[in-house]
Amino acid sequence: MSRLLIEIRQTFNAPVEEIFRLLTEHVSFGEIIGTNIKRVVDSQDENKNGVGSVRRISSFPVPAFEETVVTYEPGRLMEYVVSKGSPIKNHRGRMEFSEKQGLTELCYTVEFEPKLPFILLGSVLKKAIDKPIRKGIERLARQYGAV
Repeated sequence: MSRLLIEIRQTFNAPVEEIFRLLTEHVSFGEIIGTNIKRVVDSQDENKNGVGSVRRISSFPVPAFEETVVTYEPGRLMEYVVSKGSPIKNHRGRMEFSEKQGLTELCYTVEFEPKLPFILLGSVLKKAIDKPIRKGIERLARQYGAV
């Protein structure tokens, strides 16, 4: 089965720290993408959303699943993997933030494989994952005056 890739690049007219906070705080990220996300395990690090934190994602019709943060570098990087449930495997989400001339640049990638070998399942899952994230991030950028 082939690995699928979603890539979202977005520029925000806002400081890196602010966009990083909004997109890596589990509950606010859920609000941005219109999905019910709840932190179920706090990180033992300084930030409760850092390495080891677990978020539960409930989005009908997909059964609830959990993601665990595996990399957390404030203002720069957050990576997470699916750790429980989900119709996907070998999943890795990566949000990389950088600053350029006072603007925040985000490169958000999600890589995964469908668990089941049904024809077209990968494209259906890719669309289901991509659409709410992309729309939410574009809407957030417009709130800051899209660049």
